[in-house]
Amino acid sequence: MILLTASMIGGVIAVVWLLVTRLPQMGQLQTPVLPESLVLPPDVSPRAVTMGTGWIAVVGSDDHIHIFGTDGRPWADIAITRPEP
Repeated sequence: MILLTASMIGGVIAVVWLLVTRLPQMGQLQTPVLPESLVLPPDVSPRAVTMGTGWIAVVGSDDHIHIFGTDGRPWADIAITRPEP
């Protein structure tokens, strides 16, 4: 019984220590850089958006992945091909 109590106290101390030492670092994350606008081809609407370091990818309704730089300029256009059933 004493061993269980000691391990629970040790666990609580470890969790509190991790919260105190790690949470202040969370505020140091960089805010993503977003361009003023992203121009997709005509008649294409965005279905999904994701960001990486220095790029933004937009999955369009035309089944293409449109990749842009953080300045909004297009980098690449990748066609999505579906496998045959």
